[in-house]
Amino acid sequence: MDSITHLIWHDGKLFGIEWSFWKAIGWCGNAVFSSRFIVQWYATEKKKQVVVPTSFWWLSLVGSLLLLIYGLRQKDSVFIFAYAFTWIPYIRNLMIQHKNHKAKRLCGNCDTISPASANFCSKCGTNVSGPSQKPELA
Repeated sequence: MDSITHLIWHDGKLFGIEWSFWKAIGWCGNAVFSSRFIVQWYATEKKKQVVVPTSFWWLSLVGSLLLLIYGLRQKDSVFIFAYAFTWIPYIRNLMIQHKNHKAKRLCGNCDTISPASANFCSKCGTNVSGPSQKPELA
């Protein structure tokens, strides 16, 4: 038991790592960025098709920004270059997903959500492009 404790906490270090505020920021960024794969895997398994949920892009954005902040603080050119521009496609994908979600149509007959390009509900066949439909989803 004492040897396990020694491996976990020794000389004021947790797992042999000397912790600081900035080290915690870096590890949080790493944890957030890595968790996106679990989120994407879960969503894919749930739908039984490849899915990239909105939360994947949010985790990507937050994790990469935390890692960029850590890299800037540490003046580590590898971290800075690795995360300096990754936020661009993450934000663009969030914008595209927001636009697509906003444009979806709700069937007035069965409440099925249809893409903006659909003229008819895939579930019941009701015309979703005409004036009788419910308002578009926000």
